This record gives sequence, C-alpha cells and structure tokens, in this order.
Amino acid sequence: MRICIPITAENTETAVRKMRRPYRFSGVSELILELRIDCIRDLHLETILSQKRGKVIVTNRRAEEGGRFAGTEEERVKTLRQAAALGADYVDIEASTDRNLISELKREIADSQNQAKLIISYHNVLSTPSERALRQKLEMCGEWAPAIVKIVTMAGSVEDNLTILRLIPNARRKGLEIIAFCMGSAGRISRIMSPLLGAYLCFAAAGRSEATAPGQMEARDMLRVFGILDNNGTRSGME
Repeated sequence: MRICIPITAENTETAVRKMRRPYRFSGVSELILELRIDCIRDLHLETILSQKRGKVIVTNRRAEEGGRFAGTEEERVKTLRQAAALGADYVDIEASTDRNLISELKREIADSQNQAKLIISYHNVLSTPSERALRQKLEMCGEWAPAIVKIVTMAGSVEDNLTILRLIPNARRKGLEIIAFCMGSAGRISRIMSPLLGAYLCFAAAGRSEATAPGQMEARDMLRVFGILDNNGTRSGME
C-alpha cells in the first residue's frame, strides 16, 4: 500500500527538519511525502528538495481549494515548474488553473531531466457534488493526460462516501490512476476504502497535530484499521 504523509511548515528550516525525519510504518510498501509549499513563508525549494530521501509530491495549493498561497497564479505555477526542474517526483496542480499555465507546467516536466509525474486535482472544500458532476470533473482532469487524477470533496453525510468512491472503478476502467476520497469526519471511511478499491495512494498524518485536512487520520491509526480488516494484521501484497 502506498501512503502519503503531508509535510507543512512555516519556514524552510522546519521543512528541512521534517524532510529528514525517519518515517517508519509497518505494512507500507511505498512511502511518499507531500511537501505543501503554500504554507512556507521563506521558501528555499532547492534546499528543501535536496534533503529528500524518497519520493516527494510538491503541492502549492490555491486558496479556493483549501490552500494558503497568497501570490498570483503565475507565481504559484512558476514555483511548481521550479519544483519539477529541481527533482520533485510529482507536482500537483488544480484543474481549475488557467490552461496556459498548466500547459507551461507540462512543458517544464517534459523538458526536465527528472520528468516529474503530473497530478491534476480537484478539491471541493464545501460539499460533495453529484456523481454526474464528479464524473465531469474526472473527464476534465483526464483531458490533460496526467499520471494521476486527484478528486477530493467534503462529506456532508456518510452517503457522500459512496458518491466519491464510485469514481475509482470508473477511472480505472478508463486507464486512469486516481486518488479519491472525502474530507470531514463523515468522510473518514472513504480514506480507508479508497485504497481497497484501487486508489493510487491514501493520505495520513505523521502525528495527530500534523493533519492537513479535516478528517485526515493519523498513519498509525489508519494502518491499524487495515491490519484488522486483513485479519492477520498485515497488508502485504496490497498496492
């Protein structure tokens, strides 16, 4: 199972310290870190990425989708382009971003020696739209031929989990890798179910105080649930 641990920090020094931290979780086949650069005030991206020991997603989340970036869209995407050039393994950009800016990022990825993987994402921090609307979002994200599509919504009810989870087999039938789950306390079950249905990875916090979204579980708690579901306490063979 792939698990992604988000890293938030107010400054570069703290981000470097968190990048160096030894993350050890039994039952995880691949650990990925998500560097949330929209939270870092004095960003020195080259310094931070020089400390990476494994795969890293670089995210510069726009405010409309739950992020903290306060600059222009051009500045926001420029930093993602720099991340691709500096060795990020994945860069996450919202599908709602200006098409020309997404195209510039795709060109940077194609031209970079590292060739980071592109994640096209959609986040609804208020609600979970209808299944029809979410399938339209899936199509919109898929138009960019990304390595991974990410669709995350806020659960207003337990039933919303079914709406988001149905996207996973739909995307897989289209040949798309997908990350899909609901935020919020009502959405926690989707965080458990999504990898079981074939989602590319799941997100979990390194510690209780380090969650980056409502309903995000601590990694140890999530893996404990997976162990119970497995009966024998392991998740070996689960990708």
